[in-house]
Amino acid sequence: MAQTSEFTDAYGVEIVYDVHAAEGTPRGVVQLLHGVGEHAGRYGKLIAALTGAGYFVYADDHRGHGRTGIRQHGGPEKLGRLGKGGLRAAVDAVWQLTGIIRDEHPDLPLVLFGHSWGSFLAQKLVNGHPEAWDAVVLSGSARLTPRDLNAAPLNAGWESTDATGYEWLSRDPAVWKAFDEDPLTTNVPLLKLFGPIEALKLYGRPRRALSSSKGAHDFPILLMVGRDDPVGGPQSVHKLADDYRNRSGFTDVTTLVYPDARHEIFNELQQREVRADLLAWLDKHVPAA
Repeated sequence: MAQTSEFTDAYGVEIVYDVHAAEGTPRGVVQLLHGVGEHAGRYGKLIAALTGAGYFVYADDHRGHGRTGIRQHGGPEKLGRLGKGGLRAAVDAVWQLTGIIRDEHPDLPLVLFGHSWGSFLAQKLVNGHPEAWDAVVLSGSARLTPRDLNAAPLNAGWESTDATGYEWLSRDPAVWKAFDEDPLTTNVPLLKLFGPIEALKLYGRPRRALSSSKGAHDFPILLMVGRDDPVGGPQSVHKLADDYRNRSGFTDVTTLVYPDARHEIFNELQQREVRADLLAWLDKHVPAA
């Protein structure tokens, strides 16, 4: 059972988040960052796997999204719109939650997990606060440059007369149906939701010498991507991994590519394999208590 709480960000927006308790002896904490147009409630199977492995999971609905967005905008019509402060405020609110986690679990390792736009937020957080994390996992991510982040319609590769518009998410039609029927999701493209000025703020490569910057340490990074992911895909993610190794100085950077998988690898047909790979990587990189 999750405990739902909220905090108020610097602009007065109430950010809703859930705390899922670890089963057995706690091993660590995972801070989970969802993607654009969705919410933390779509990660139930992943969260269950993590709590079952001994991790607390903190998962917020980001600014403009899910339950936070409903409160912020007074209804579902503007879901996905970040509001005053834009992307910077969204990053700051996630960092505010990190502070809450550290206050509540000061002695447990902290893993940052971000999917899609959540992985972009995670990249910003790693750039700004490399001292905060014990491990980082990026799912469905991309190297944040105009050449390596796809700005075209994401469903272009699957368009047909009977296309739903959600084929890019997964090969599983049940995922398309669930996303379409979910009252807390929106399929409005990121560029339209954020506007061109805020969307441009997404760009930025990993900082140089992050692993040796003041207060930082050389933590492990895992990048997971579907072979047919239209957001960035393997080529973009491999470039991002190289940046973390060669620009930032991290020595333990792993990339896993899943054949035939599309964007939401944790909602794909081989999702059990994906979850098992994540848990195995965490088991290797996060020491047991």
